Amino acid sequence: MFSIRFPQLAKVWSKTKSIMPLALMCISAFQTFAQKTEVDYVNPYMGNISHLLVPTFPTVHLPNSLLRVYPERGDYTSDRINGLPLIVTSHRGSSAFNLSPLTSGSRGLEPVINYSYDQETINPYSYSVYLDQVNIQVDFAVSHQSAIYELNFEKESTPQLIFNTRKGDIKWDGKGLSGSQDIGNNTKVYLYAEFQKQPIQIGSIKNGKISNNSESSGENANLILTFPKGKKSVSVRYGISFIDAAQAKANVNREIKDFDLAKIKEIGKQTWNNALGKLKVEGNNENDKNIFYTSLYRTFERPVNISEDGRYFSAFDGKVHNDEGTPFFTDDWIWDSYRAHHPLNVLIDTKKEGNILQSFVRMSEQMDNFWLPTFPEINGDSRRMNSNHGVAAILDAYEKGIRSFNVEEAYRAAKGAITEKTLAPWSGKPAGRMDQFFVDKGYIPALNPGEKEIYPEVHDFERRQPVAVTLGTSYDFWCLAQLAKHLGKTDDYDRFMKMSFNYRNLFNQETKFFHPKDEKGQFIQPFDYVFSGGQGAREYYGENNAWIYRWDVQHNIPDLINLMGGNQKFVQYLDEMFVQPLGKSKFDFYQQLPDHTGNVGQFSMANEPSLHIPYLYNYAGQPWMTQKRIKTLIKQWFRNDLMGVPGDEDGGGLSSFVVFSQLGFYPVTPGSGVYSIGSPFFEKSTIVLENGKTFTVLAKNASDKFKYIQSAKLNGKLINKPEITHKDILEGGTLELEMGDKANKNWGVIK
Repeated sequence: MFSIRFPQLAKVWSKTKSIMPLALMCISAFQTFAQKTEVDYVNPYMGNISHLLVPTFPTVHLPNSLLRVYPERGDYTSDRINGLPLIVTSHRGSSAFNLSPLTSGSRGLEPVINYSYDQETINPYSYSVYLDQVNIQVDFAVSHQSAIYELNFEKESTPQLIFNTRKGDIKWDGKGLSGSQDIGNNTKVYLYAEFQKQPIQIGSIKNGKISNNSESSGENANLILTFPKGKKSVSVRYGISFIDAAQAKANVNREIKDFDLAKIKEIGKQTWNNALGKLKVEGNNENDKNIFYTSLYRTFERPVNISEDGRYFSAFDGKVHNDEGTPFFTDDWIWDSYRAHHPLNVLIDTKKEGNILQSFVRMSEQMDNFWLPTFPEINGDSRRMNSNHGVAAILDAYEKGIRSFNVEEAYRAAKGAITEKTLAPWSGKPAGRMDQFFVDKGYIPALNPGEKEIYPEVHDFERRQPVAVTLGTSYDFWCLAQLAKHLGKTDDYDRFMKMSFNYRNLFNQETKFFHPKDEKGQFIQPFDYVFSGGQGAREYYGENNAWIYRWDVQHNIPDLINLMGGNQKFVQYLDEMFVQPLGKSKFDFYQQLPDHTGNVGQFSMANEPSLHIPYLYNYAGQPWMTQKRIKTLIKQWFRNDLMGVPGDEDGGGLSSFVVFSQLGFYPVTPGSGVYSIGSPFFEKSTIVLENGKTFTVLAKNASDKFKYIQSAKLNGKLINKPEITHKDILEGGTLELEMGDKANKNWGVIK
C-alpha cells in the first residue's frame, strides 16, 4: 500500500534504511497534499472534446465577471490557435478583440495570426502557452473587467503586437490603445490597453503591408505596435467595457494598478477559493473532488455582472443606466438554468441571486413589452427555447426567503410573458390564435404530418413544440399560482392552479405517454415515441423525444404517478426507459436527435429536461433506485477527462446537477422548497451559508460501493423520508447518513 501510493518514498526507504529521511519526506508529502485548495481541483479541460455537439470551453475568468477568455481554436484537438483572446462576449462566442505577438520580419503580416502552440496551461484565473514556431512565451492573468498579458520573446529581435477588432474601430491616443467592436443589436464592446514600455512605431496592416496609421476602422480593423529592438519582454494591461472606451480605461486603472502579473494571479486564485469554498467536501476519492469543483466552477460562468462603477449598458433598451447599488446581471440561459443553476445560487449565493432576479425585472422594464426575458444575453433577449421558466427562478428564490428583489414587478412581468406573449418557441411576438386555442382548449395543437404552419406567431425556422410547450407552461402556471398565493392574489391563484393541470390534456391513457393532439382533439397517428417529430423531435417535443417528456410534470409528481397507474407501474415505466434500445443505429439516432446524448436506453444524461428523472423513484416508494441511478449515471457520464461531460454543458446548467447530486440531494421541483435525497459522493460535505450557519452532510462509509442509505438522522433525529427542506438547511445542522453496499429497501419509503 505504502509503496503504491508513495513509490518515491518507498525507494528511499529501501536504499537508506533510515527512518529520519523517510519521516521528513512523509511530512513534506502530506503538507503538500494539505495545501491543495478548492481551485486546485478545477480542471477547465474537462469536457473540452464533445461527444457530439458543443464542448465545454476552458474559460479563464473570475466568478460571474464581465471579462472571460479562452483560446480561440476550431476545437480542442486543433493544432493552431487564432491569436490571443482579449474577451469573449458570450459563453460560446469567439473573441471580440484579438492580440497577435510576433517579431519584425519573422512572418507574413495579417490582422490575426494563426499559431502553432505547446505547453498550454489553463486554470480558472490564468493562462499560459508557448508559441513554439515563433518562440514566444505567453502568460495571462484575469481580473473582473480587466486583464494582463506578459509576452516574453526568446530571440533577439524587434517585438511587435497586432491588435485586431473584427468589426469596429481601433486607435492610438499617444499613451494607450482604444477600440470597439460591434457584437450585434446595437451593442458594442470597448477596449483600452496600456503598456509597461511605450511602442516606438504605430501602423496598420492591409494586404500584408504596414501603412503609417494610428487608427483603423471597418472589418478586421487593426493596429500594429512596434517596440524597441532587443526588448525581450512586453507587458500589456487592458480593460473591457460595454459602456465606452473611457470606462474601459477606468476599469483597468481601478483593478490593475501596475504590471505585476503574479499579483493579479494570486488575487484571482483567492477570489476563486472564496467562491468555491462555500462548499467544502471531504473524502478519499480525489477524482470525485476534481469533478465536483470543476462542475462548481462551471456554475460561475453565467450570468455575468456587467455593472461598471455603478453603471451598466443594457442591450434591452440600448441605454446606459445607473445601477443604483444593485449590480446588473445578464447572459442567463433560463431554460437550462432554472432547474438547478438558480437553486444552487439560492443555496450558496443568496445576495447574487436576488440581484439576478432584480435584473430580470429591469430587463422587463426596458424592453418594449413588460415581459420577463426567456434567454437574456449580452446583446439582449434572444427568446430562445420554449416556455417562460424565469417564473420558476423567481418563485424558488421567494419561497426560500430571498426578498431583495421587487417580487410584485417580477410577478407582473412573469404573468405578462406567459399570458400576453406568444408561447411559440423562439418568438417574441404577442399572443395570437395559437395562444387563444391554448387558453380555450388547454393544450397547444399539433400539425399532422404534411400540414403547413398557419399561425404567424410561430418562428420562421422553428416548430410549435406542442407537447414541450404544454407541459412546460403547465409548470409555469403552477409557479405563477404559488406566487399569486404569496402575494394575496386569490383570483389569479385559482385561475393558474386550474391551468397547471393542462398537461393532463395530452396524456394518452392507453400508452401512458404525453402524446400530441391536433386541433380536432385527435391524437396524431401513427406515432413513434422515439422518432416522431422530425429534427430534434421539435414538431412535437423539443431536443428530446417522448421518453424524456413523459416525466415533465415537475410540479405534480403524485398526479403523474396516479395517471400512470400507481407506484408499481410508475417504477416499471421508469425502468423501461433505461433499457429501451435506441431503435436505430447510433448514426441514425443522433442524426435526428443530436441533443439526446449520454444515453442509458432512452434516458439522456446530456440534456436538462432529464435531470430530475433519476430522483423520481423517491416519489414512488423506491428511493434505493434513485441512489443506484445517481451514482451510476454520474460515474458513467461525468469524468475528470477531456470527454468527461456528456452533452452541452450550457455554462452551469448541466454542472449544477452534478454539484447537487454529489452533495447528496437535488431540487426536483424548483419553487417547492424541498430537496430530494440521492446518494452522497463524499463522507463529509459542508455548505457555508450566507446567514453565518453551516449545514453538513455526513455520509458514513460513502464510496462507489457503499452508495445505499441504511438509515438517516437530521440533527440527531431519525428520518425515514428521502427529502429535506430548504428551511432545514437554513437552520444549520447535520444530515447523517449511514451508507451500505446493499440497498435498504425499507428506508425512505413514503406511505
